[in-house]
Order: sequence, then C-alpha cells, then structure tokens
Amino acid sequence: MSPLEGVVLFGAGAVASAINSVAGGGSLITFPVLTVGLKIPALVANATNAVGLFPGSLASGLGFKDHLGKTGVYFKKLLIPTMLGSILGALLLLNTSEVAFKIIIPFLILFASTLLWFQPKVKAMLAKSDHQMVSPKVGLILQFLVAAYGGYFGAGMGIMMLASFALYMEGNTHELNGVKSLLGTVINFVASIVFVIQSSVSPKPLILGSYALVLLLGGIVGGYAAARMSLKVDPDKLRIAIAIYGFIMTAYFFYKIFA
Repeated sequence: MSPLEGVVLFGAGAVASAINSVAGGGSLITFPVLTVGLKIPALVANATNAVGLFPGSLASGLGFKDHLGKTGVYFKKLLIPTMLGSILGALLLLNTSEVAFKIIIPFLILFASTLLWFQPKVKAMLAKSDHQMVSPKVGLILQFLVAAYGGYFGAGMGIMMLASFALYMEGNTHELNGVKSLLGTVINFVASIVFVIQSSVSPKPLILGSYALVLLLGGIVGGYAAARMSLKVDPDKLRIAIAIYGFIMTAYFFYKIFA
C-alpha cells in the first residue's frame, strides 16, 4: 500500500464511520474505494471492509447500551438468531466465487441505496406502530434473515432491522435504535471472527491486515468527528447524497459486468 493509498483509505474510513453515526450507509463509501479505487478483489474488499469498520460499530453499539429500556428483553431473545444468521451470511460469502460476487455486487449496492433513500418511510412506520403485527417467533426468523444479509454484505442492515422491529417490538425510537445498534455490533463482530479465522488458515488471505488497520484508525477519527458533524450537517441531506452516490456506484458496477 502506497502512502497515497493509505491517506485515501484512512479518509474513507473516517468518512464512513462519521456517516454511520449520523445517517448510515458508510459501507457504500468504503467498499467502492477498496474495489474501484484500490483495485482490491471484491470478496477480499468486502471482508476487509467488515473487519476495518467493526470498531466504529462497536463504539456506536456501546453508546446505546443505556437506551434499551423495554427493548432490552428483545436483545436477549434475538442474540442467538443474530449470531447464527451472521455466521451463515459469512459462510455464504466464503463459498461465493469471485466471479459470482462481482455479479451480485451491483444488486446489493442498489438494495442498500434504495433502503437508505426510503429510510424516512421506515421511521414513519416506527412512529405509527403501536401494536404487534407479527408474533415474536416470526420476529426471530426475520432477525435471522437480516443477520444473514449483514454477515454477507452489511450495508443497509440497520434499516432492515428497524423495519422488522416495527412489526413485533414495543419501544420508542431511541430504544429501537439501541437494540439495533447492539445487534448490528454482534453481526459485524461474529462475521469478522469468521473472516479472520478463514484468512488465518487459507493460503490466500481473505483480509488485508494493513488495509483493515488503516480503515480502523480512520474510523476512530471519524467516530470522534461525528459528534461535531451531527450538530452541523443535516442528516437527511447527507442520507440523500450517500444514496445518490450508491446509485451511481450501482450503475458503474453494472457497466463493469456488461461492458
């Protein structure tokens, strides 16, 4: 990694961590930087990105630990299906060929960008939801599926969790965000463990340690800066900008497939 690449990657990690704290969708920044900018194979970039951004996710999750309220009981019930789903998603990624993943990438980015674009609709649904639409048992299945998606790719999983919580979970916005952040941390942590183990036993490393470390350091700086950014930046405008960027990246990756 050249000094210039290190600076770019550090900046991307800082921006992604700050964006995750303010609006969400940080992986839509770092993943294209790794693949398009630094020419890292898609599978390796995805795993490296997950490990590199995990500390920022952990800090966010711990920051919400005192805001669980009546959703704390849901965290305990959803912990096991979250871990199992994340393991499944990570294993599915490890068993996806590089060629197949390149084809899947634009669909994943399109899906994540669309979720980010319609995030206010999710918030409105949360505000109106004052009763359970599905049983808690169905909620366990929904969380397992969301965690599997998170272990496989990750971008947009927070919005998916909030949407599913609205169907069966009682609590205000802060309490739902609290359990979402903690479960998101679990998903990233478990997937990162799977990727690290695989990388340690594979003759072809799945994680580029130096790149993940630079992302991690950038994420720490970005997390600190996010406290100030949240007071100056309109989260809604930032959300729209990141979603539009995601749509542009979607078009680029589709072009790469069919060009």
